[in-house]
Amino acid sequence: MVKDILHVIRRGLTRPIVLWLLESKPRCGYELINEFKRLTGHRLQPGIIYPFLYALEREGFIICSLVERGRRRIKYYRLTDKGRDLLEKIKCFFRRPVKEVIVDLLEPSPSPQ
Repeated sequence: MVKDILHVIRRGLTRPIVLWLLESKPRCGYELINEFKRLTGHRLQPGIIYPFLYALEREGFIICSLVERGRRRIKYYRLTDKGRDLLEKIKCFFRRPVKEVIVDLLEPSPSPQ
């Protein structure tokens, strides 16, 4: 049970951590996977990272550049201004006192019109 809860929490933090990693410098997917493992001790699966990167690119939060390395072409992803704004909003959310977050969670959602 505890292991399952920790897995859910870690999975929920995966995306903010990926954005944070892209803040410092452009990175390829393989580098993101390795850096995530170094930071958290857990391997980020390609089936999680690549769809997320494609969605971020589609929405304009990141852009990718192709870099030739010998015969290989490697995609490097970096944040756009829109992506930096998103990351800043995420950081602000995590800076809020826990009490404020809990109050927001307990407030009833507005009913659909």
